[in-house]
Amino acid sequence: MRLALMALLAWHDYRAEVRLSACAVLALVAVLAPLLVLFGLKFGLVTTLTERLERDPAVREVVPMGGGRFSAQAIAELATRPEVAFVVPRTRQIAATADLYPDSAAQALTVEMIPTAAGDPLVAPALLLQAPDQVLLSQRAAEKLGVQGGDVLSAAFGRQVAGRQEYQRTRLRVQGVLPLAAFQRDALFAPLALLEAAEDYRDGLAWPGHEPQANTARVYPGFRLYAADLDGVERLRRYFAERGLEVATQADAIAQVRSLSRNLTLVFWIIASLALAGAFAAMTASALAAVERKRRALSVLRLLGFSTGALVAFVVLQALYTGVFGLLLAWGLYGMAETGLNRLFAPAAGEFACRLLPSHYLLALLLTLFCCLLAAASGGWRAARIEASEGLRDV
Repeated sequence: MRLALMALLAWHDYRAEVRLSACAVLALVAVLAPLLVLFGLKFGLVTTLTERLERDPAVREVVPMGGGRFSAQAIAELATRPEVAFVVPRTRQIAATADLYPDSAAQALTVEMIPTAAGDPLVAPALLLQAPDQVLLSQRAAEKLGVQGGDVLSAAFGRQVAGRQEYQRTRLRVQGVLPLAAFQRDALFAPLALLEAAEDYRDGLAWPGHEPQANTARVYPGFRLYAADLDGVERLRRYFAERGLEVATQADAIAQVRSLSRNLTLVFWIIASLALAGAFAAMTASALAAVERKRRALSVLRLLGFSTGALVAFVVLQALYTGVFGLLLAWGLYGMAETGLNRLFAPAAGEFACRLLPSHYLLALLLTLFCCLLAAASGGWRAARIEASEGLRDV
C-alpha cells in the first residue's frame, strides 16, 4: 500500500516537473536510439550474410582434391557423421560424360554427369528421381537442347574398342530442370547406377556393366559431399586433413563472415560502453540534483512517517519512469530508422539490412531499467540520509 502511494506521489511529482523530466527522457533517447540502430544494422547485416551462405549449397560443399580411393562402405560411414548432410559417390570424371540427343534435333550436346540421390541440396524435393531412367538437367543444358520437364531424350555413351568407336544409347526421361542458381554448367543429374553403368561400359564391360564381383569391389575416386551447416565445413576439413586428404572448401568465406561478426560486435560494445557510461553519469547527476532540489519535500515525507525504503523508492521510481519513457521513444525512432534503412538498401525478399528480434527489445528493456536503477542508487542513498528534523523548518 505504501509502495503504491509512493509510486503515485513520484508520478505526480514527475509530471509537475515536466520540463526537467522531458530533458532527462530526451537525454536518454539520444543515447538509446543510435545504439538500437547500430545494433540493428550489425545484427541485420551479419544475419543476412550468414543466411545467404547457409542457403547457398556451394558454400557447404566439400570437394576432394586429386584422385582418391573410397569404398562404398567408407562413403556410407561418412554419411553417418553429424556434420554431413548429403554424400554420394562419384565415378571418374573422364567417364562421367554423355552425349544428349533431343528428338527434335540431331545435334548432340555433351554434358557432364553428376550423381544425385534423395536429400541432394541442389535438387528440390519435388524433383526427386523416382525411376532409374529419370534424370534432371541444368537450365543451361535444357535451354541448349530445347527440352523441359517430362520430355524424353536419347543419351549416347562412346568408347573405343580395338581402334573402332562404339556407342551405347539409352532413353532418358527429363524429370525436371534445375534453376540456374543451383548449377550453371551443362550437366545431367542422374542416379549413381547410370554413372556406374557408363563407367563400366567405357572400361570394356557389357552394358549395363553390373557384375556382382565388380560391384562389391568398386572403388570410387571421389564423392559429392555437403556439410549440414557452416560450422560443419571447418570440422570436415580438419577431419579429412587428419587423414591426409586435401579438400577444397569455402571455409575462408565462412571465416570472413564470422570475423566480420566478431569485429562488429566488438565495435558495437566499445561504442555502447562509452555512450552508456556518459548516459549513466548524466542520470546519476540528475538523480543527485533531484534529491538536493527536493530535499525539504523528502524530509517532510519522512516527518509524515514514510520509511527510508519509501524515500529510496521515490527516487528510484522516477528514474524508472525516465527509463521506460526514454526506451519507448527510442523504440519508436528506431522503428522509423529500420523501415527507412531496409527500403534504402532494398535487400532481397526475406532479408533485412537492419533488424532486431523480440529478444533484443526485451534485453534493451532490462539493461535500460538496470542502468536506471544503478544511476538512481546514489540519489536513493542521499535520500535515505535525510532526517525528519529537516522538515520541521518548513512546518
